[in-house]
Amino acid sequence: MDEMTRVRELRADAPTPDRGRLAPGRMRLVEAARTGERRRAVWARREFVIAGVVAAVTAVAVTASVLADGGDQGRKASPAVSPNLNLKGLSARELLERAATVLETQPPVTVPKAKQWIYTKSMSEGQDPKLLKEMGEEAFVQESWIRYDGSASAHQLPGRHSELQITKMHLENGGEGDDRSPREMYRFLSTLPTDGEGALKTLREKNAIADGKESQAAADRTEIFVLLSADVMPPKGLAGLYRALATLPGGKVTDHLVKNAAGRRVIALHYGGDGIGSDGQDWLLDPQTFQVVGQRLYAPKGGADGGKGEVAGGNSLITKAVVDKAGRRG
Repeated sequence: MDEMTRVRELRADAPTPDRGRLAPGRMRLVEAARTGERRRAVWARREFVIAGVVAAVTAVAVTASVLADGGDQGRKASPAVSPNLNLKGLSARELLERAATVLETQPPVTVPKAKQWIYTKSMSEGQDPKLLKEMGEEAFVQESWIRYDGSASAHQLPGRHSELQITKMHLENGGEGDDRSPREMYRFLSTLPTDGEGALKTLREKNAIADGKESQAAADRTEIFVLLSADVMPPKGLAGLYRALATLPGGKVTDHLVKNAAGRRVIALHYGGDGIGSDGQDWLLDPQTFQVVGQRLYAPKGGADGGKGEVAGGNSLITKAVVDKAGRRG
């Protein structure tokens, strides 16, 4: 029995992976926690399901600045921690403002061509140790590709005999409901103002949350979190998202660097639950560039106080590259 057959049996009750990149965060944990209170995000809806070994990426590259101006290939990097970075006593607002200021100085990204693919490789956490042992893996690594114009995605599960699976899609112009192509996401983010109030006004005008059962602050925060997962992120667009997030309540900075699933030291910006299921989460930021480099999700602690329970999922991006064909890695 090959690995693909084994994996299919292990996750027989799981839905087919959407875009090959279902994020491990709000998987079954959120489905159970929400008890019918479902969110709808027009710009890039993600359905999250903890099932079997499906994991994916939602973060900007930690070891590759492949989309930065002047680079076409993924390249490894180990950015040093900023010598002026002191997290003790730093509020979420202060951190986000500092991050936005740094991002505004970064060069524009090189925009992929319509037919190019964005390759991502990430490592997940919160996986069942028994399942990993059965697969002969110490950690679950996911490789995925998505075409910039949103016309196809591809993914490959771990294993020497794993096949590359390509799925045709039509994400642009509402072709597949709420989801959007990387190109559409980039185009929107490139128009986002860099000041907090301006960015927040633009986000609200798009009316991305149609549920109507959340507070305005919770709806704003959810939309920002969705946009943080864009495959191609213009630095000024990310600066606008950070400043918009800084205007909202909540957020707590861990007073020291933490290790992500890939073993790198990162900043953890924690947001607790929203009163529905206490699905708290950390956004993991690179301490030098302040790019999003991962996410960590927590199970409910036993109440709706937003506290951290056990790690229920998460991912840390290893590398990202723009390539000309699915299956290529740089």
